[in-house]
Amino acid sequence: MSRAEQHTDPGPDVSATLPIALADRAYDVRVAPGALASLGAVARDVAPGSRAMLAFDHNLPAETVAGAADALRGAGYTVAQHMLEATEDRKTLRTLAEILRAAATAGLERADPWIALGGGIVGDVAGFAAACYQRGAPVIQCPTTLLAMVDASVGGKTGVNLVLGEDERDDRRLLKNYVGAFWQPRAVLADVATLRSLAEREMRCGLAECLKHALIASASEPELLAWTTDRIDQFLARDHDALQALVTRNVRLKAQFVESDEREEATSAAGGRALLNLGHTFAHAIEAVPALRLKHGEAVGLGLVAAAAAGEALGRFDGTAGVREAVEAAGLPTTLPASDLGAGRLIEAMAADKKARGGRIRIVVPTGSLAAGGGCAVIEDPGEAALRAGWSAIGAS
Repeated sequence: MSRAEQHTDPGPDVSATLPIALADRAYDVRVAPGALASLGAVARDVAPGSRAMLAFDHNLPAETVAGAADALRGAGYTVAQHMLEATEDRKTLRTLAEILRAAATAGLERADPWIALGGGIVGDVAGFAAACYQRGAPVIQCPTTLLAMVDASVGGKTGVNLVLGEDERDDRRLLKNYVGAFWQPRAVLADVATLRSLAEREMRCGLAECLKHALIASASEPELLAWTTDRIDQFLARDHDALQALVTRNVRLKAQFVESDEREEATSAAGGRALLNLGHTFAHAIEAVPALRLKHGEAVGLGLVAAAAAGEALGRFDGTAGVREAVEAAGLPTTLPASDLGAGRLIEAMAADKKARGGRIRIVVPTGSLAAGGGCAVIEDPGEAALRAGWSAIGAS
């Protein structure tokens, strides 16, 4: 029996255990309210150590952290805890060194599990720390934000930002996720009940990644975009059934790309996992300007509109207005905050993106018609005119 056949498909509207089929790196994603209660048993199943490192988001309620620690202790682990400040300017090599020193001080060994409890930043930093510690320790991702549940916790991308310059002036450069590793978790526990304490702004940020997935899947699941936007009020109300369905559908979709192109090595023509970067080359350029004070999901929403406009300028897409409407429906910004930032500088930031090849900018754009479905494509060296059209669509001249 294959790994995929070990689990009954529950359909899109109930909790699920979803396999990520990666041969000897395979693991399960469990989506359910109360999933964190099983953390001790899951850890014991995948990591037979005696100690555990619990890295947690400083924004989490104390009871969520205590519950995770108690579950680990109940399974026989001695638990070391390390709080992470979940901000992009703290997602750095300095923070990485701090958590590695904490693990060494606590006496963690190579077989001991690392638990990433929080949003995407905690998952990225703790996952990368686990990948580095004694040349590789097991990590369990326990996402507590919608963005992390539907995207960041699945697929094994870990890393930190590289900061060039030490001050807060405009010449300070933040290179997004420039240092990292592919390090698959041993398990993912997406407890949708933890979303009750998540700020509405963060919930809306997670919806940006859901819209991204819906646009990518427009050929195979043409109803997914409307299905998502029609239920935004339910998601924001923290309806468990709606959230389970949303996370399950998005994890299933991402799993297809991870399983077929784990390390993002497919050619531009094939697309592969790189298609999951829709909107992200624009978004990372936005995030490289700390003065804009935008969160990742907000930058992604802007990036989706910009990518659609760039695709339209290239004659590859028809439907930028519809993408803008979907982003607006999620309560996300569709224009940049007022600033004197020009498109030229933003294009320069795009050139520094780690997805560039041979010094050429690569972007992902939607294709076909939004109304009829079409999918996405990787465009190498789209040209300055298309990039400026994208930036102009969100207010950068």
